[in-house]
Amino acid sequence: MTSVLSTLLSPIVAGCWRMAQWGWTPQERLRWIEQCLELGVSSFDHADIYGSYTVEALFGEALALAPPLRSRLQLVSKCGIQLVSPQRPQHRVKAYDSSRGHIVASVEHSLKALRTDYLDLLLLHRPDPLLDADEVAEAFEALRAAGKVRHFGVSNYSPAQFELLASRTTLVTNQVECSLLHLAPLHDGSFDHMQRLRLSPMVWSPLAGGRLFTGDGPTEQRVRAALEGVAREHGCSAATVAHAWLLRLPCRPHPIVGSRRIEAMREAVAALSLRLEAPTWHALWSASTGHPVP
Repeated sequence: MTSVLSTLLSPIVAGCWRMAQWGWTPQERLRWIEQCLELGVSSFDHADIYGSYTVEALFGEALALAPPLRSRLQLVSKCGIQLVSPQRPQHRVKAYDSSRGHIVASVEHSLKALRTDYLDLLLLHRPDPLLDADEVAEAFEALRAAGKVRHFGVSNYSPAQFELLASRTTLVTNQVECSLLHLAPLHDGSFDHMQRLRLSPMVWSPLAGGRLFTGDGPTEQRVRAALEGVAREHGCSAATVAHAWLLRLPCRPHPIVGSRRIEAMREAVAALSLRLEAPTWHALWSASTGHPVP
């Protein structure tokens, strides 16, 4: 299956959510971007709210040290959540806002912070019960016509929510959570829906926020032992196996690796060369569920 996303983004995406916590200088941030590019990870996932509205500016500050890099990378951002933050004193309560005015204003903020003229991909961050599909479509088309956003998608949407907005405007992906500790998209129709449309999802928290390797619950211990067994068999890391498990899915997901460690990025990239056999894949699934396939 070839999807729009496979021609738009790198197979592994670098997540920038925690960049504000890294305490890095602009030069250190630039080196991280360069090292990602050296590994073939050319897509970077953002959201306007990350770091309480600070991460995009941190990334843009680094990118400004080497402007030619912009043509070699793809920038993804998200909008639609209003945080209560010193950066946005007008926000009185955490809320969703999918109005045309908010979407357009958010993109303008993101472009300025990232120091770029366009986003490769813009996602609505969370489903909004007050979303007016026609109004969102108008905002998307205006941004597309102005050359400020090239492609659009959603994040954390159900198949029905995706279909509503897709009936008004072209969407290329749904970014959802999935890992061996969060199997919901395999069973709630999300991945079936993406495959039916020949679209690839983006996947956040592919290692369950690190709980695959730090959690001490029975499920975490079971899955970790299974991953380590497969890793020994293939001579790679357990993290590589966890990513390979996701990459084996026929909807062709793009995992987002949100780590400052280049070794973590390297382990994810190594998964592109590891195709798990179906029995191995199902054994890992069984380790997560705690029972054999029915």
